[in-house]
Amino acid sequence: MATDVKARLTNTGISAQKVRLVIDMVRGKSVADALNILKFSNRVCAEPLYKLVASAAANAEENFGLDRNDMYVYQIYADEASTRKWRYFGARGRFKPVLRRSSHVTVVLRERE
Repeated sequence: MATDVKARLTNTGISAQKVRLVIDMVRGKSVADALNILKFSNRVCAEPLYKLVASAAANAEENFGLDRNDMYVYQIYADEASTRKWRYFGARGRFKPVLRRSSHVTVVLRERE
């Protein structure tokens, strides 16, 4: 039976659409490869995702005694979180709405059989 290790990152100040571009690059990869990809990616959301995957790997080693080299990213997905509605005022008494979107990211690591 495979042991799944979950970690969640909640209320990231980056939209789920932008996060999904990066998590598609690491899905299915080994933990070492995923950390390498995230470390050298120049996207803004790569740093919090790097910390999330590293934290999940450290939890797996510490709490379940799993080896980091045998684990891979089984699932990783980003869900929509709350949206802050903000506005700035424009010409002739109008205002321009701005939606500040955020996301929840979940990663599941699994040991290779």
